[in-house]
Amino acid sequence: MPNRRPNILFIMSDDHGAQAISAYGSGLNQTPNLDRLAQNGAKLNHCYVTNSICTPSRAAILTGTHNHVNGVTTLYTHLNNQLPNVAKYLQAGGYQTAMVGKWHLGEGPEHCPTGFDFWSVLPNQGDYFDPPMTENGEAIQPKGYATEIITQKCSDWIKQRHPDKPFFMMCHHKAPHRPWQYHPKYEHLFQDEIPYPATFDDTYENRAKAASEARMRVESHMTYLDLDLVQPYIPAANQEYSEMGKKTAQMMVPFPETDEDCKQLKLICSRTGEVFTFESRNQLKRFKYQRYMQKYLRTVASIDESVGQLLDLLEAEGIAEDTIVIYTSDQGFFLGEHGWYDKRFIYDESFRMPFLVQYPREIPAGVTIDSMASNVDFAPTWLDYAGLPTPSHMQGYSMRSILKGNEPDDWQQTAYHRYWMNQDEDHNAYAHYGIRDHHYKLIYWYNEQLDAPGSNPATHPEKDWELFDLKADPLELRNSFYDTDKKDIVIRMLHMLDQKQAEIGDIPQHDSQQVIATL
Repeated sequence: MPNRRPNILFIMSDDHGAQAISAYGSGLNQTPNLDRLAQNGAKLNHCYVTNSICTPSRAAILTGTHNHVNGVTTLYTHLNNQLPNVAKYLQAGGYQTAMVGKWHLGEGPEHCPTGFDFWSVLPNQGDYFDPPMTENGEAIQPKGYATEIITQKCSDWIKQRHPDKPFFMMCHHKAPHRPWQYHPKYEHLFQDEIPYPATFDDTYENRAKAASEARMRVESHMTYLDLDLVQPYIPAANQEYSEMGKKTAQMMVPFPETDEDCKQLKLICSRTGEVFTFESRNQLKRFKYQRYMQKYLRTVASIDESVGQLLDLLEAEGIAEDTIVIYTSDQGFFLGEHGWYDKRFIYDESFRMPFLVQYPREIPAGVTIDSMASNVDFAPTWLDYAGLPTPSHMQGYSMRSILKGNEPDDWQQTAYHRYWMNQDEDHNAYAHYGIRDHHYKLIYWYNEQLDAPGSNPATHPEKDWELFDLKADPLELRNSFYDTDKKDIVIRMLHMLDQKQAEIGDIPQHDSQQVIATL
């Protein structure tokens, strides 16, 4: 039926960096089923998140608005489910709608999913094994591994759908979120040494203070649970672990100050009992990276398997031609780049979202797209394919033309990011905002309460600007904001930032004229 409105299957994982998808060419792992999407459709190289943290990203995707509009600026600000969202518009427009997996936008009557005929979601972060879920308001606890449970629920719903109505399904995986608990069947994977990123030993020179102050380092901020190691005895009153990262210092795997101290350290695998000893700090640092990446990539293997099962199901049901299938993550993730794990920052490993899509009736096979896009563009895109108007309050743009390889003359040439959490106690990531085009990236680390006036970096050294030349310095290792020969570039990027903030109604924390006067 060539004229039927397409089904939409939106598959999103949590914290899946594009580097861990083989279609993006990093060589870290093989993801043959995710690669099927790229081979049968399009791969976007420049899809960006407006706020690189889970809850705000999900709110932006659902509402098509930036976080200062939808009110979900941090992990701890939940979505008011009375707000309009894309599922409600599609439901009203004749679509069957379903939401399965990680919701992470709050719980209870005011925050549970709305706009979905069927929903079955994990509370908060959710568990990897035997996860409690809430299904259309009722508590359940299926047995098994979360990725497989979510996949099965999605498959069952698709099989039971009304065949004469198009569907919109959001399939949201927990994996590969921390603490990266993989299915035992993937224990054999990644036994050989995993390559180290070029910036693994970054010293954070020539950068704003935010880079060196962040508590996201593989070498010193990972826990025993993160690395599947036996944790030393800690009194029960002090065991305050949460998957979000709130831990006592005793839960961190130590990183001794000298090589000699390292020789005294013995770590025990919590799965096998194997004992690890070390001759140097460098050896220990690399041990932690290998353990981290083994766990992370093994959870990704389950995601890839899930995507393959869903693609096979669409073919078996005879609806593959009529279904838009999208795979993305709620943001990027650091996989050892700059010595980090986690996300939050506007640096590209965190800022960039993977985005793979197939729709055989309209999107050419095997195309790579370099047009700019962001997560606020998803909702307008789905409404466009559904033949429904984009509400005036949505701030994104339909990607339909660029997915066919046709970039309109007036298409956006920049991507905007704002992280609001202001030195959160767990990761100490500084609040910031910024903008990038295809050549440069401008960042302002304002790191004060949002109502505070601008101040001089001499008295507030944590407040700073960064400019990166992404062609000359793609790894973002050198801040060129203060280079005299970059003054014109800084001014141009400031104007672009001002224009974008005015366009979306975000309140700046800087005065561009004052900044220019200091150059």
